[in-house]
Amino acid sequence: MKDFSRKLIGWYETHRRDLPWRQTTNPYHIWLSEVILQQTRVDQGLSYYLKFLKLFPTVHDLAGSSEDQVLKAWQGLGYYSRARNLHHTAQLVVEHGQGLFPMNYDGLIKLKGIGPYTAAAIASFAYNEKKPVIDGNVVRVLSRIYGIEHAIDSKEGKNAISQLAEEMIDPRNPASYNQAIMEFGALHCTPRLPQCDSCPFHSSCFAFAKKRVSDFPFKKKKTRVKNLWITYFHIDEPRYVWIRKRGLDGIWKGLYDFPGIESESEPDLGLQLTEFLKSQALKKRDCVISSSEPYLHILTHRRIHARFIHIKTKSKMSNPLSDWIRIAKTNLSQYGVPRLVEKYLAGDSR
Repeated sequence: MKDFSRKLIGWYETHRRDLPWRQTTNPYHIWLSEVILQQTRVDQGLSYYLKFLKLFPTVHDLAGSSEDQVLKAWQGLGYYSRARNLHHTAQLVVEHGQGLFPMNYDGLIKLKGIGPYTAAAIASFAYNEKKPVIDGNVVRVLSRIYGIEHAIDSKEGKNAISQLAEEMIDPRNPASYNQAIMEFGALHCTPRLPQCDSCPFHSSCFAFAKKRVSDFPFKKKKTRVKNLWITYFHIDEPRYVWIRKRGLDGIWKGLYDFPGIESESEPDLGLQLTEFLKSQALKKRDCVISSSEPYLHILTHRRIHARFIHIKTKSKMSNPLSDWIRIAKTNLSQYGVPRLVEKYLAGDSR
């Protein structure tokens, strides 16, 4: 264990990236960075981290903002439940802790919205508590070096990784150790094309010795990706546009997009357009109608095929649904929208 920790921290001191959240022990800053970096590359997350600290310098500022403000600031990062949890947890910290985070893992894990990984990160980086962080990078490094044959999404695999992580963490310097193993997985022991020949552990790595590096970590379950077709109606009045706020079920909870029709099979666009115009008492001859190129947007469990039907009209909608909102065109940029809609508005069909 001592040899592993020494080599790992030695590698880190030479190769680590200079990142702002590594220059602080402020638990708010650390928590913010960890939430942003879940499912997000560092190069993309850095700009959001700096933006959030500018918009919400303290946990009090974040807690006192509206959910719409937080979602708008988060726009483009995806996995929007992170933003909603971030906002909710900030309110809990302010309400129950007067803006102070608990100073140990056991207190942090009790906060709704903070799970084992984030609690361990804050506890070790802010308070130097001996708690191992376990993210995808850590799992990959440990499973390759120590040959964890269990599927990492099985109970046995999770237990094996957790036990090994507890054994390997450096009790004298848990903060540096945790940063080091995550950085090693992100930069050196990568999912594809790991740098095995220059690895400080290649002489003792199980996966390298067995020529099975690409087999680890082993995963049992495969995510089933379903197709979803969305036809959006961009209703464009002279000074106004219609949007809708998505509900709390399904994808993009609480964000705004255009009125639309969702289906699990490819739709007949002509029929959908005819029925929509009829429902709103609009006549084709009174509208300028165009269709976008198809958009393909990939989520974890969804492959979304979208079309945007642009309807320019001088008539008001005669039968808007309850979740439709008529806003001034100049205010559209104030609303948080999914990345798919953002790309359409920017004219990017890639």
